[in-house]
Amino acid sequence: MVLLSVRSLDELLRDPGALLVSPGEWDLSTYSEVLRPASDGGQGFLRFMANSAMVALGTVFLTLLIALPGAYAVSRLRFFGHRQISGLFLAVYLFPSILLAVPLFVFFSRVGLRGELVGLLLVYVSQIVAVAIYMLRNYFDTIPVSLEEAAAIDGCSRLGVMWRISLPLAMPAIMANALFVFMIAWNEFLFALLFLVEDRESWTVSLGLSQLSGSIEVPTTVLMAGSVIITLPIIIVFLATERLLVGGLTAGAEKG
Repeated sequence: MVLLSVRSLDELLRDPGALLVSPGEWDLSTYSEVLRPASDGGQGFLRFMANSAMVALGTVFLTLLIALPGAYAVSRLRFFGHRQISGLFLAVYLFPSILLAVPLFVFFSRVGLRGELVGLLLVYVSQIVAVAIYMLRNYFDTIPVSLEEAAAIDGCSRLGVMWRISLPLAMPAIMANALFVFMIAWNEFLFALLFLVEDRESWTVSLGLSQLSGSIEVPTTVLMAGSVIITLPIIIVFLATERLLVGGLTAGAEKG
């Protein structure tokens, strides 16, 4: 993908299978075309990336805001059906997302949120929060209860125990879930297409890339440049948080 994005279209047509490209043959004009606003003859990916970043970061914040107390409650509090509730969270994913497409489209059209990034954010949060609670609950189960009991003896309230003891110890799982949620929101296509297709200024990167891949007027080199640009943020975030991600995803797999 990187090789195709830096080759000129003439060179690509002449020798499409070349794996070695000398620095003198590199053509970075495809990247400038992808990033330039549509009003200047470009593809407007800077705007799309800004929209995706706002939606993805907002989804991460709201999901964790709901999932952290929810996961802690499922892990620590004893109430009727607390064992079965985790299964109900996962049962949400037995149904494909396309089943929700039509009712959500009708609902958001009636409340005036179709074409708005806020509506897309709400859809993402409602779909992701269940699995986030399930994953975080497994990590909270590995935190010794004795630490929280000691804090309670010292006078901490339930919320104080969660804030001062449980959340700092659960930071690897929190970071892993944040990255997981961010990647889903950054790459999602179905609901972005459903709600935003009519307003190009609100498009996310998945819609922008779909436009490139579906147009016969866009050269392959430009398509590959767009693919590199939208993939790069995920790779950077993943490499920066790799150790936290691995620790968070594997925690809770074994106990004892």
